[in-house]
Amino acid sequence: MSEQSTLTRCEWANKNAFYTKYHDEEWAKPEHNSINLFEMLCLSGQQAGLSWITILKKRHNYRKAFCNFNPYKIAKFTSNDIKKLLTDTGILRNRNKIEAIVNNAKCYIAMEKQKENFSDFIWSFVDHKQIVNNWHNMKDIPTETEASHALAKALKKRGFKYIGSTICYSFMQTCGLINDHTVDCFYRNNI
Repeated sequence: MSEQSTLTRCEWANKNAFYTKYHDEEWAKPEHNSINLFEMLCLSGQQAGLSWITILKKRHNYRKAFCNFNPYKIAKFTSNDIKKLLTDTGILRNRNKIEAIVNNAKCYIAMEKQKENFSDFIWSFVDHKQIVNNWHNMKDIPTETEASHALAKALKKRGFKYIGSTICYSFMQTCGLINDHTVDCFYRNNI
């Protein structure tokens, strides 16, 4: 048995090797790069109604389809580009979700034009420091909080779509604004 397989992880990370890798290398690791945050917010919105692993497995395809989540390139997508994306089997072919990414790119650019740095904006909802929770098991972890409500409300005010409170909480966990690794998880203190 390898050391990796004997480590105690958050319960969800033991479901398969894909989740284990994601858990060990990415989940709850603080992300401050605005483009990476934008990507994860868009992908979190794609998850609505689906499992996160479905989106993670398609992430490479999303990056290819959406110009590595460069908002300036995405904002130029035309209705013909959207029609083409609706035939791309590597991503979810949901018109509303595809159009939300294009819309959100435009919102991102509007924030920049207003001198509002996306990373600073996102991190302001946790006072610019990671919130570390002390959960003993997964069933205790909430799906939304006051901070995720506030983030969703502020994003909606700026015109973003597919960013409800539950999606925002998942995004905050993913990007390390919140550390929800359970207290027995080996990775909890290695961030």
